[in-house]
Amino acid sequence: MKNRILALAAVFALGACGTAQEPQAATPDAPAELTVWIMDGSVTQELLKKFETEYEAAHQDVDLDIQIQQWDGIGERVTAALASTDAPDVIEVGNTQVAQYSASGGVTDLTAKVADLKGEDWLPGLAQPGNVDGKQYGIPWYAANRVVVYNKELFEKAGIKEPPATRDEWLDITSKLNKDGNQGIYLTGQTWYALAGFVWDEGGDLAVQEGGRWKGALDTPQALAAMDFYKRLQALGKGPKDADEANPPQHEVFAQGKVAQIIAVPGIAARVLEVDAGLKDEIGFFTIPGKTADKPGTVFTGGSDLVIPAASRRQEQAYEVVKALAGEQFQTELAKTMSFVPNRTSLAGVLDGDEGTAAMAKAAANGRATPNTPNWAAVEATSVIKQYMTAVLTGGDPAAEAKKVSESITTTLNSGS
Repeated sequence: MKNRILALAAVFALGACGTAQEPQAATPDAPAELTVWIMDGSVTQELLKKFETEYEAAHQDVDLDIQIQQWDGIGERVTAALASTDAPDVIEVGNTQVAQYSASGGVTDLTAKVADLKGEDWLPGLAQPGNVDGKQYGIPWYAANRVVVYNKELFEKAGIKEPPATRDEWLDITSKLNKDGNQGIYLTGQTWYALAGFVWDEGGDLAVQEGGRWKGALDTPQALAAMDFYKRLQALGKGPKDADEANPPQHEVFAQGKVAQIIAVPGIAARVLEVDAGLKDEIGFFTIPGKTADKPGTVFTGGSDLVIPAASRRQEQAYEVVKALAGEQFQTELAKTMSFVPNRTSLAGVLDGDEGTAAMAKAAANGRATPNTPNWAAVEATSVIKQYMTAVLTGGDPAAEAKKVSESITTTLNSGS
C-alpha cells in the first residue's frame, strides 16, 4: 500500500461512512494504516505523493491511505463519517464547516496541541474559524481567495492589453473574447462563492440577523442585482447551468486552451499544468473587478482546516500526520506549489513575487466570510443556493426563486434554536 494515492469518485453511499476501510492491525509486519481525506484541488498529485513517500520513510509503523474527496456533497459524507465507528483518521474540511462538525461531538479537541503546533504564529483570521467556544478543533492548513485566472494568448489575440478595472469593463472584454470558437469565460451555473462576492459588492448579504434570528437575504434588491450580473457574465461562455466548477473540473476545461477566463484560487494553475504543461507561460491572474475602479470586487476569504475525528482509532498517529501537514516544511512546499497563503505569519514571505498571490492579496483586502453560525455548513450541504442559481439561469422567475431559497435558508439557520 506504500506510495498510493486514491482518487475517489463523489458517489459514495452515505451510510458507508465515506468508504473508509477497516484499518489494519499494527503488527511488526504490517504498519498501521491511516486514512487521510484531502479535498480535490488542494494539492497536486505530485506533492501528495512526495509527502506520502517521505512521511512513510520517516514513520515505518505507518501506511498512509490518502483519498481525494470531491467538494460536491462533502458535508453529508463528513457528517456520516464523524457519526460512524470507522471514521478516517484525518480530514481536510472547509474552515466554515468546523463549527458544525464540532457541534456534533465527533471531532477531537486539539486545544492541548496548539503550542506544539506553533499556534502563536498562526494567521489569526485563519485560526479563528477552527476555534469553537474556546476549544481548537480545526488546525489551520491554508488560506485562499478567488481571482480571475486568464489565458494570456487569447487576451492578446483579442487585442486586450489590460485586465478590466470594473465589472462593466469585465463584461465588455469577456464579450470580445467570446468568439472564434473560444469561451470568453467558463463560469458554471453553480459557482456560488462568486455570486456571494457580487451580492456583497451590491451591499447585500446571504443572510442577516434580525431580533436574534437568522433570515435568508437572497431576495433583497441587492442580491437580485447580483444574480442578474452573474447571469449576464455566465452567458458569455458555455459553462453548464446545472453544475458547479467541479463538474467537470474547470481546470481540465481551461487546459484545453479555448477558455479565456475562469474564477478560481490561483493554485488551480498547478492543476492546469498537470494536464498541459505547455500552458506555463500563458496563465495570468487578475483581481475580480469591483463595481468601480477604486475598489476590487469583494471575495470570500476561505481556507481549509485539518480535523481528527473522535472515532479515529489512532489518535496520536493521526495527530503526527496533522503536525507534519501543518508544519513549516510542508506549508512552504504547499504555498509554493499551489500559491496558497500558508498558515503561519512567519512564512508570509515564501511567495514574494508570485503573480497569482499578488492578485489574491489585493482581493483579500476586500474579503468577507459566510454568516457566522454553526448552521451555515448545513445550508451548504443542502445545495439550495446552487439550485436557486440553476433555476434562475434556466428561465425561472428571479424574484420567486430568490424568495424560495431565502425561506429555505431561514429555516435551516434557525433549526434547533
